[in-house]
Amino acid sequence: MRVKICGLKTKADVEAAARAGARYIGLNFFPKSPRYVTPPQAAALALSAPVGMAKVALVVNATDAEIDDILRQVPLDMLQLHGAESPARVARIRARIGLPVMKALGVAEAADIARIADYEAVADQILVDAKPPKNADLPGGNGLSFDWRLIAGRKWQRPWMLAGGLVPGNVAEAIRLTGAAQVDVSSGVESAPGVKDPALIKAFIEAAGVVG
Repeated sequence: MRVKICGLKTKADVEAAARAGARYIGLNFFPKSPRYVTPPQAAALALSAPVGMAKVALVVNATDAEIDDILRQVPLDMLQLHGAESPARVARIRARIGLPVMKALGVAEAADIARIADYEAVADQILVDAKPPKNADLPGGNGLSFDWRLIAGRKWQRPWMLAGGLVPGNVAEAIRLTGAAQVDVSSGVESAPGVKDPALIKAFIEAAGVVG
């Protein structure tokens, strides 16, 4: 089981995630998010992460120039595309940057799952997230979940990660129902929007079944 803690803003957040056993940390470059960090802030966080922890940049419909600016300043291992990027756009970004790309896709009903196949050939990983409400300010991190039974027993060609409304109290059930080998959490380990709680991070990772 691999856990990603997304939306970290302080070195203490990074330390808490590492201490609890997270395999990925997410750095949010979407300005509207309460978890937003600037490239210089993100660089300091990335440099504080221990060796072996994957550093993921979350961007939303970013331009090539915006992506280049982030990559020029921040040592990263993966780019997470969390907007309305088309499969062709994902492929172009992946070819340009030379880093693995994760594409987030929102699910609310069975019809949404069919879209995942369109991205399997162009993304290195898929993030299966809850679809945000219509007109929502944030594409993710809204604390919403979807009916996990919709993806029970699903097999995809690429590694995938489950997100959306996960908290210490439900992550074990989400894993049981979906068969997920990776989970992603942001608001579910916060005491307030953008404020990570070390105790909740630890509880979440333990509940997910990470040992050591």
